[in-house]
Amino acid sequence: MAKKKSEEQADANDSDFSEEPNFEDPPNFVDNINDDDLLGDMLAQRPSEADGVESVVVVDNIPKVEPSRLEKLKSVINKLFSHCGDIVNVVYPVDEEGKTKGYAFMEYKHSSQAEDAVKKLNNHRLDKNHTFSVNLFTDFQKYENIPEKWDPPTVQPFKVQNDLYNFINDPDAYDQYCVAAETSSNCVQVGFWQNTLPEPNELETRERFTDTFVKWSPLGTYVVTFHKPGVAIWGGSSFQKIQKFPHPGTQFVEFSPCENYLVTYGPTPTGQKIIIWDIRTGAEKRSFVADGMSVLSMFRWSHDDKYVARMGDSSIHIYETPSFYLLDLKSIKIPGIRGFSWSPTDNVIAYWVEEQNQIPARVTLMEIPKKRETRNKNLFHVADCKLHWQKSGDYLCVKVDRYSKLKKDKKELDVKFLGMFYNFEIFHMREKEIPVDSVEIRELILAFAWEPIGNKFSIIHGEPNSSNVSFYEVNKGVKPSLVKRLEKKSCTHLFWSPRGQFIVMANLTMGTFEFVDTTNDYIITASPDHFRASEVEWDPTGRYVVTGVSSWKVKEDTGFNMYTFQGRIIKRTILKNFVQFLWRPRPPTLLGEDKQKDIKKNLKKYYPIFEQKDRLRLTRASKELLEKRSQLRETFMEYRNKRIAEWKEQKSRRIMLRGHVDTDNLETDEVDEEVVEFLVKEEITLLE
Repeated sequence: MAKKKSEEQADANDSDFSEEPNFEDPPNFVDNINDDDLLGDMLAQRPSEADGVESVVVVDNIPKVEPSRLEKLKSVINKLFSHCGDIVNVVYPVDEEGKTKGYAFMEYKHSSQAEDAVKKLNNHRLDKNHTFSVNLFTDFQKYENIPEKWDPPTVQPFKVQNDLYNFINDPDAYDQYCVAAETSSNCVQVGFWQNTLPEPNELETRERFTDTFVKWSPLGTYVVTFHKPGVAIWGGSSFQKIQKFPHPGTQFVEFSPCENYLVTYGPTPTGQKIIIWDIRTGAEKRSFVADGMSVLSMFRWSHDDKYVARMGDSSIHIYETPSFYLLDLKSIKIPGIRGFSWSPTDNVIAYWVEEQNQIPARVTLMEIPKKRETRNKNLFHVADCKLHWQKSGDYLCVKVDRYSKLKKDKKELDVKFLGMFYNFEIFHMREKEIPVDSVEIRELILAFAWEPIGNKFSIIHGEPNSSNVSFYEVNKGVKPSLVKRLEKKSCTHLFWSPRGQFIVMANLTMGTFEFVDTTNDYIITASPDHFRASEVEWDPTGRYVVTGVSSWKVKEDTGFNMYTFQGRIIKRTILKNFVQFLWRPRPPTLLGEDKQKDIKKNLKKYYPIFEQKDRLRLTRASKELLEKRSQLRETFMEYRNKRIAEWKEQKSRRIMLRGHVDTDNLETDEVDEEVVEFLVKEEITLLE
């Protein structure tokens, strides 16, 4: 009888498993596979003693409040901690009377959020008497099991870091600069050079070094590059990466004067986000969100990095470093404030207040941290003010735009202004009671600039196409005096030498420049032009000036020119897609004022040494040039002789190809010229 198909399959399966397999280990077998290698993924998911509490943080040192104030305390603390993630549970232990015990437990949705809360809010200062101590709940077991016997930490091997200041150790004190050129979209090549004589020496060239542009730190220690994820700083002899700061979309950065902190500005959908970073550790110190998408700086640093300030709504917010808490835990209320600025050498803030309700405008000097007002100056009919500090902090110039006349319409209650005039209020900061002098100019002010080292300032005033440039001198105990006026000058900007004395009057619209020596009867030493030049850069020593035509402004004839401080052209460089030229800043000298005065007094003693070095350098350069020319000549002659030998070897083949006629030595007079014409193509076109 035939079996069914299902029965046949059952019999076949029974036959396959008729004998049970042997799972016994062979003799002398050694099992060397541990459970972690075999079941690592499953063991990682096994329950642990800490399950359920790894997302809990313990917040200590919170205020002890009565039940009536508990809800307000909860709202304040929850607002702070909710920035780190989603809080799913909060417990505030209380005593028998309902008063909080000074600590709380907070549970986040994820453990990473709890770790972020510990990182950001530990040691956060809530008020004058309460500073949070935030820890993970799982850390308490670690703290409980601290061994009674303390073992000193092992000495770590010394790791040699990059020498960030090797650029100032050059024996001949040559300065460095960088040149950036765009090679493709969002790809900028940056070359670093040393301004040696007679030709600059290339130090390093980096392809795709930045997406947009670069920027030096104030003391020249770092160079910052911009990328999509954020910015990075580089330094050392080979420009190695020192630190990176993750802030996507950063458009602008600002260093603190002592290079301890970096501020990054980047846009967000709700406004502009500003982050303050610690440069050495890369840690985020504090962040802000400002309305609008402006890339202009909103922070002002004190000269010693102790304070950073920003202007708020009728107030100044001053933060102390390194905690970045508000000074005295409160802002300074100043109704009607319109602008402020720090002194470059002292912890003094100058600010001005607009006119309000028949109260005149006011310029005030305030000492920090005492917040003591040391000087006030009332001003009337003020439209705007600009604060200009001299580099040494000896003087403050306040440019005041004033209405010349006021006319009130009684019917419409409107105020009509019939013209403008301008005042320069000069504050003598080093004199007793800080006297103030006034300089009045009736013409339109186009530019103002202090002499960096010295006591002069310059002003461009008048019509843009035919303006005047006036130079004033400020001395102790006397009013500023006009020392020179250059009339009918077509200039828009003023660029003083970092060492003073020399100034460049530039027209950045037409690309014309005038070099002026202010100690030699203000003579114009040179008047070069650089068509479409949009930037002027003095080197740190005041010996060289560079003008540049950037591809950000035009797309052809981009590059830069280098001049001496007297305006003599040294070098012209045409560079395709040139973006920017930046001299590397130098830190302040370590020599005291007495030593500097002694060097200036005995400068004639050093002239022979410098002249001898220059002669040796030129001789060495001439020798190198002759050797280079000789090498080029030898290379050319070698190539020429090789080609002549090849030509002679091919003579027999040329004769054969030319019908056994030697045409190499054929005279041109023996050749008959014949013109042959023949029809190539014929077409017929019918015209309707």
